[in-house]
Amino acid sequence: MAGATNAAVPTLIGSVQRALRLLEAAGAHPDGAPAKQLAREAGIPLPTAYHLLRTLAHEDYLRREKGVFALGTAVGRLAVGGAVQNRRSTLEDSLAHWRDAIGVPVYFAVYREGEIELVAVADTPQAPAVTEWADFRETGHAHALGQCLLGQLDDRARRDHLDRHPVLPVTPYSVRNRCTLLERLSSVGRTEVVVERQEYALGTVCAAIPITAGSAAATMAISLPLHQAARLLPAVEQLRSGIAGLLGSLAFSISI
Repeated sequence: MAGATNAAVPTLIGSVQRALRLLEAAGAHPDGAPAKQLAREAGIPLPTAYHLLRTLAHEDYLRREKGVFALGTAVGRLAVGGAVQNRRSTLEDSLAHWRDAIGVPVYFAVYREGEIELVAVADTPQAPAVTEWADFRETGHAHALGQCLLGQLDDRARRDHLDRHPVLPVTPYSVRNRCTLLERLSSVGRTEVVVERQEYALGTVCAAIPITAGSAAATMAISLPLHQAARLLPAVEQLRSGIAGLLGSLAFSISI
């Protein structure tokens, strides 16, 4: 059995290699090419090429029209997926850089399709992120990330969000009602840092920076234990000074 298994490995790898060569050959012909031409350019026997081309077409990596094969939609999804992963890695690397430089957890969140979405967090065992003990989406009124995002919405979108996620106290320090929250949000400029102290998690203070990325609402934030509250504003100002270099990856991340 071992000999049979080992003998099968090169065959499977060879099939993948041949399929990739066919995809490369098809990619060189935007208007498509017939099987015989692709087989010749890929250096693959025609019977084998036919089998692989049918499989690739079935999986949408190729499409067959009028006797020629061209790249299919699945190839585009691979390319987009790779770009998304690369940009996400860039975002995570950037957050990790500022986490290490400032020594605090760093968060990035967006407001997408009517909901608060925490996209990425960078923390360490020595500087852990706030535990999401109550759903961030439903408690945006209580934490700095949510308040910062809600503050960037127009009045209609903000009221719609609060209709779906009513203002309810999360801790003894949380905003008590919708009217008070709206007054607070209207008093803070769209470009100002938002600070909350123990409103979402007891023993924790947070600050969030609004991110300008087209018409979308986004934010970066940091958190600290209450006994380190004196570090909060200097730390968030340090982060804000470095955000300009992150805007490319942040803007892309809004659309991920």
